[in-house]
Amino acid sequence: MPAGDLVLKWPAPAATWTEAAPVGNGRMGAMVFGGPHRARIQINDSTVWTGSPGGPAAALAAVRAAGAGPRRLEEVRAALRTGDQARAEELLMTFEGPYSQEYLPYADLHLTVAGGERGTYLGRTLNLDTAVAEDRFHLDARTVHRRVWADAVTSALCTTLDADGGTVDLLVELSTPLREVHRSAASNGLTLGIEIPVDGAPAHEPQVAEPLRYADGPIDGYDPFAALALALHTDGETTVAHGNLLVAGGSHVLITLAGSTAAARHWHGEDATDRTTHLALASDTAAQALAQGAERLLTSHEADVRGLLGGTSLRIGPRRSGTYDVARDILTGHDELLTATVLFQLGRYLLATASRPHAGPPANLQGIWNADLRPAWSSNYTININTQMNYWGAEAAGLSACHEPVFDLLDRMSAQGTRVARQLYGARGWVAHHNTDIWGWALPVGMGHGSPSWALWPMGGAWLSQHAWDHYEFTRDPGFLRERAWPLLSGCAEFLLDWLVDDGTGFQDTLPSTSPENLFLADGAHRSLTRSSAMDTALIRATFERTLKTAELLGLDTPLSDEIRAALPRLRPPRISAEGRLQEWAEDLTEADPHHRHLSHLIAVHPLGVIDPDTTPELAAAARKSTDRRGPGAMGWSWAWKIALRARLRDASTARSLLLEASRPLDGDSTIDAPADGSQWGGLLPNLFSTHPPFQIDGNYGFMAAVTEMVLQSHTGTLHLLPALPAQWPDGRATDLRCRGGLAVDFSWGDGVPTTVAVRRLAGDAGEQVRIRHHDRATEIHLPVGHQVELDADLRVRGEPVPC
Repeated sequence: MPAGDLVLKWPAPAATWTEAAPVGNGRMGAMVFGGPHRARIQINDSTVWTGSPGGPAAALAAVRAAGAGPRRLEEVRAALRTGDQARAEELLMTFEGPYSQEYLPYADLHLTVAGGERGTYLGRTLNLDTAVAEDRFHLDARTVHRRVWADAVTSALCTTLDADGGTVDLLVELSTPLREVHRSAASNGLTLGIEIPVDGAPAHEPQVAEPLRYADGPIDGYDPFAALALALHTDGETTVAHGNLLVAGGSHVLITLAGSTAAARHWHGEDATDRTTHLALASDTAAQALAQGAERLLTSHEADVRGLLGGTSLRIGPRRSGTYDVARDILTGHDELLTATVLFQLGRYLLATASRPHAGPPANLQGIWNADLRPAWSSNYTININTQMNYWGAEAAGLSACHEPVFDLLDRMSAQGTRVARQLYGARGWVAHHNTDIWGWALPVGMGHGSPSWALWPMGGAWLSQHAWDHYEFTRDPGFLRERAWPLLSGCAEFLLDWLVDDGTGFQDTLPSTSPENLFLADGAHRSLTRSSAMDTALIRATFERTLKTAELLGLDTPLSDEIRAALPRLRPPRISAEGRLQEWAEDLTEADPHHRHLSHLIAVHPLGVIDPDTTPELAAAARKSTDRRGPGAMGWSWAWKIALRARLRDASTARSLLLEASRPLDGDSTIDAPADGSQWGGLLPNLFSTHPPFQIDGNYGFMAAVTEMVLQSHTGTLHLLPALPAQWPDGRATDLRCRGGLAVDFSWGDGVPTTVAVRRLAGDAGEQVRIRHHDRATEIHLPVGHQVELDADLRVRGEPVPC
């Protein structure tokens, strides 16, 4: 192991999927089980989704044909104005389409070493700095060493097996849980042809008669086909055995796997091709990777991963590098500093391996790792918190490039959402709701019986499009602002302008409005529909202000800007309840569940950053009372949001206690999904995946973001060092954390205060002052692009800026 690397270790093979180690390259992912006998490598491809490109348009047409549209929306609004909640809900459910599509498993690779059941296992590891999973075992006089990695350079999943002190016989089996329609085998490889279902119903819709439905051929010109090819090289002899491969007398084996899918070609905007070409493309990619040889493949892979992951690091306490037993040192250990360090790097690792530019769609509810044909919540994109949380930490943690697939998804959502906005609501611009998928689904889901509390929420696009502004804020890339952010933000703002209605007193409201996924009490009943929830108003205000700022930066003088300027003063301001809490709805309503897992009304604190203890102290105090009322616990993603909120509110002690709760091992059966209401707490699985249960990777990504917020914030325009550092974290070191304004910062701290600080301007406006703060001490500097300045423990500048 190279000095400085952070390596996770397990002494035994994985007995279950939630014990296996994840690897990935943004397109192909695998869960590596290890073991001396029959070792499983479960394979995913981020483009293997049910459905077809024409699915969203067909569903919209069906909803419209059933009567949903602008006229019915006016009926909904009329019912709400007269207080007829039941009628409004009944009408709104006719706006629901069926469901967005599912992300599915792709294949399984089994490697069986003859006599391996007699082996002595030496353990398995996952290197979080090189993205390589390894295991070793003794077998008689031989030591067998296996490595698995997903290579972004060649787009191949790679496996090596080396026997020291002799040779082994190895059975190589490749299979798929989907419909296999082609198999070819030769001594140097295997090729599978696989059909993907054209419809996949989520597990929470059990009444669907055919939950996974295959087509008999292409649908509207789309052929739901995928090819998977395996190439093999060994110094032993290889024969074909029952459609698989048998290696005899090999001391070295290299296996590469590659795929070609119809959905990937659609995602990348490439022309469709026939099945024979898919098979050839997969085979060629696997063969080209194989031809490089194991050491060259591994060397280029590690250089690529270190180039992505290696710049930024965070060490809380004295330890980062080393090999740590997951159960002993992390899950049941007593070093919370090491645990926080590992959770930060694990989140970065999981994002870098699940989300790569030009590779495939962004990380979904499970990243790119899924073994279930009916995964929880379809393993898709839930955009009322979960997809957003996946990327909260991307920019600050030095993974800006990993953010890019989100904008590719937004392009597809906005195209579908333009049709939905016009046909369902008679509005300009584009809209999205609670879910989306690889096809850019923008309709409400729910099949006509989904609760409006989550299904009829037209702010999914407004929230997710904030990521375009965030990416600009960190990178200060004017080309991105012009070409990607402006179309998304301006289109979203157009819809929001048309969605607002005059309430007759000077305000403009969202009507209907919900606060995902909470309910309030009205006339003894649980209700969801009202007007101008705090979340709606905060998202609209942020979208309007950021659209205006974008137009200003681009030098655009448009009628849209005039409309926004007229609308902004008419948005309802945040309100404080009689009990001193930030209100969740326009009225001071009573929550049905005061401890609800969602914290939708606190979005203005985090991630939007417009409520802050310095700039809005009264609202920040009310927000803190709201977080107090919600309480601790729930599931991974809810913990992560609560930690991030406490960090923004400078409540270091509570942020720490929440992180300690969230990093405990799950106390329960991970195979049984917990109630969605959060009444059963989650925890960490044996492989450190975050779970409710079910497993949802947003918790892992959220912990990374929340820990970052505890040590560095920049949302107010100031580089705020250690804003929510617990007293129990007195020492540490951050390297190349990124800040808004095109800045990067390195700093160490001891006894809870900064000891050394270096700030670099990577991009942006050299005339813009850089303000650096620690508690009550602050300084301001001018820093040219491409230059660095050092500061001492008192934040005094040491010398002039120098090139960096």
